[in-house]
Amino acid sequence: MLEMTREEFEELVAEALDRIPPELTRLMDNVAVFVEDEPPAGDSELLGLYEGTPLTDRGEWYAGVLPDRITIYRGPTLRMCETREDVVSETEVTVVHEIAHHFGIDDARLHALGYG
Repeated sequence: MLEMTREEFEELVAEALDRIPPELTRLMDNVAVFVEDEPPAGDSELLGLYEGTPLTDRGEWYAGVLPDRITIYRGPTLRMCETREDVVSETEVTVVHEIAHHFGIDDARLHALGYG
């Protein structure tokens, strides 16, 4: 397994977020991004997870709720990648994938776009 500290991985996630076009990040609303070492039990290969209400599903009722949560998982990413460059690429794909869920884009469309 490729070795990378938690801090290094968090920096890669931050860099991936910085590469999202500003016109999209301005539209993100009430969402927080976290890095965890491992996904929930039973999902050992999960690279990222979006939990919340997509922007497309929010209505007038949406107020006073906790932020949506995007979690990027370090362990599975490092286990599947062979080089640091692979980690950079996979982290960027995972971050975009989870942000897309915040915008209401489903897995089928993301796979078709190459973000699966």
